[in-house]
Amino acid sequence: MVKVRAFRTLENTIRRLGFNLVAGVDEVGRGCLAGPVVAAAVVLDPERYIPRICDSKTVTALERARLYDKITRGSITWAVAGADPTEIDTINIHQASLRAMQRAILSLVPLPDFVLVDAFRVPDLMMAQRPVVHGDARCTAIAAASIVAKVTRDRIMLELHARDPRYGFDRHKGYATRDHLDAVSRFGYSDVHRRSFRPPTLFDRMDA
Repeated sequence: MVKVRAFRTLENTIRRLGFNLVAGVDEVGRGCLAGPVVAAAVVLDPERYIPRICDSKTVTALERARLYDKITRGSITWAVAGADPTEIDTINIHQASLRAMQRAILSLVPLPDFVLVDAFRVPDLMMAQRPVVHGDARCTAIAAASIVAKVTRDRIMLELHARDPRYGFDRHKGYATRDHLDAVSRFGYSDVHRRSFRPPTLFDRMDA
């Protein structure tokens, strides 16, 4: 994995425009077959620099856990929210991801006055926002949110594995790996699988 450190340039520019509480927002779990999509919103403290924050996909699980602790202890405020498989199947993964991000943002105390979002605009926000393409790699606040969301979701998947170890959620966290697909082929979908996410090779072997 190639680590590319995110920068605070965009957040600092926005603060110079008069916005004080700048939140970064990101989500994880869009492409999974099982488990929730989880979003995080983080307002970093500009006076407490946290080194080595980068896109959660480019660091190891151990590094993510260490950064998670530093971010949650050192930020002004942070929050996580999610959408479960039933909601994902009902409204589709894109809308569920937007709802999860909106919930995370509105759970912040205090509320931010500007929001930086990885790639998308979040509907029905009362504060200013800006979508940032590849924001988790470019923007420190969004990268911090990606780490908090990833660690939170991975912990949820470990809990789901403890409840039902047949699918190996502890290894693949719900993504469509070969061993996950083999387990689905053997056991069918569980209650935490997304019924709207069906690999074509398994169409005829799924539980209803």
